[in-house]
Amino acid sequence: MQSDINKMNITHRRHIKTGMNNAQLQLIVKIADTGSFTRAGQELNMTQPAVSRAISSLETELGVVLFIRNRRNGAMLTDIGKRILRIFREILQGFEKVDQEIAKEKGLEVGAIRIGAFPVASAHFIPKIIRCITEKYPNIEFSIHEGTIAEIKEWLETRFIDVGLLIPPVHELETFPLYREKMFAVLRDDHPLFKQSVIRVQDLQDEPMIICRAGFEPPVIDWFNKAGVNPLEKFVVYNYNTGLNMVQEGLGMAIMSELSLFNLPPNVGVREIEPQGYRDIHIAVHSLEESSIAVKLFIETALQLFA
Repeated sequence: MQSDINKMNITHRRHIKTGMNNAQLQLIVKIADTGSFTRAGQELNMTQPAVSRAISSLETELGVVLFIRNRRNGAMLTDIGKRILRIFREILQGFEKVDQEIAKEKGLEVGAIRIGAFPVASAHFIPKIIRCITEKYPNIEFSIHEGTIAEIKEWLETRFIDVGLLIPPVHELETFPLYREKMFAVLRDDHPLFKQSVIRVQDLQDEPMIICRAGFEPPVIDWFNKAGVNPLEKFVVYNYNTGLNMVQEGLGMAIMSELSLFNLPPNVGVREIEPQGYRDIHIAVHSLEESSIAVKLFIETALQLFA
């Protein structure tokens, strides 16, 4: 019996050793991210036939199908592919951390940081953070992914990104307060409430509202709920510039943060709201302890600049 168990263990170790390597892991993750064998090959300097052969060979060796090939929808992960993709990402992050530790020992700071942020945070915070880091550590690479708050949370949970800028509440993630900004009413100059220097939140009851899903909705909804106010959600947009332009067209008013109000369209103004509302922006990672040296450097730099 013990002999059979030993044989199984030997077979299992050989299977893992021969079945997976760093290049194959990178290829699988790249196909999953791009949804295409061709685009993945282009980014990894491989031809499409070479990509297909590599994946087919790996699937044969593993004994499972990782991707569904479809001309219309590209390459889609199978159920087993989806389940193990997160593990593949963790393994690659482990390789990255090893490389960074070796580089640190040699006096060289290297690494790659995948950042997720909603548009306003991406425009205001990310460039300054990257500039400060690259001045000291020019070998660190960055990739930036913009999305909604829900998308950023999902990207962190699935390890698609290493660090995210988002709005609380955040569960099962490690977060660090970065910045608190005021919220304002944004309205056209012919709106009846524009004449008021300060707008009471109660005045917004049943007011046609343009809701921006670019990081504004969690604090705005919470703010309204606490005041017992139910504005009329007339339009939902995903970009704050779109929201500003809709205000300009007289389609309603919006609640936006101070960082999104630098370039207002003509005939559009802002008014303070009483009581004052705020939006807190946090940095989030899946686990600071498990984060790479480069990601920890990113967080440290961001907090020094803005917290």
